[in-house]
Amino acid sequence: MTGPRATDTARTAGTGATASPSLGDLRRELTAHLEPAARAWLDHALDEAAAHPGIHGPISVWELRLAEAGRRCGAAHADAARVLILDAARADTDALTRVYFQGTADERRAVLHALPHLVPGPGALPLVEDALRTNDTRLLAAAVGPYAARHLDPHAWRHAVLKCLFTGVPVEHVADLPERARSDGELARMLADYAAERTAAGRAVPEDLHRVLDLTESAPDAPGADHPHGKES
Repeated sequence: MTGPRATDTARTAGTGATASPSLGDLRRELTAHLEPAARAWLDHALDEAAAHPGIHGPISVWELRLAEAGRRCGAAHADAARVLILDAARADTDALTRVYFQGTADERRAVLHALPHLVPGPGALPLVEDALRTNDTRLLAAAVGPYAARHLDPHAWRHAVLKCLFTGVPVEHVADLPERARSDGELARMLADYAAERTAAGRAVPEDLHRVLDLTESAPDAPGADHPHGKES
């Protein structure tokens, strides 16, 4: 793929406008942009994973293909290739957890990108929480995607937003940011406290902080509208 990485194509203009591209979209992008040898390798890896799904022994054949993806498909396409391999292998939460904790940082990032596609409930939240404890900015950016937006509770989600500000991860990576930040007084208080601390220390306040603070001051939904994430008690 020339230009942006396949996982970066999920981002659209505007604050917090991250969306998760469909698996079909990822496959079409890679088919269109991979060199013939890389495309043939990916097709074989996907067929192999589909034929031998799940976990088998110390390491499954598709786990080996995850490790090869960067070399075979190139860094610009490796995340998307790994997500497709995980899907073809029908990796469940146990398999994803194994890959996450035994894999490289690149493989961990691919697992985080795969979560919205492969895990319908909150069972994989420990992986997101682990990633949010790191200072690896690429891992953090993957951790605050659609799965986190869907399943992190308000307290954890607010701290994830603050972690992005601490580490310099652009808040455009935070999925559903406008919706979750809307009229969130507690998040506004945390942002104001952080801004005050930086100002007192003679340090610049990140521009992204002001962007998120503006979102917290947006008008609430009309009475009776659903609030899927609720407020922290």
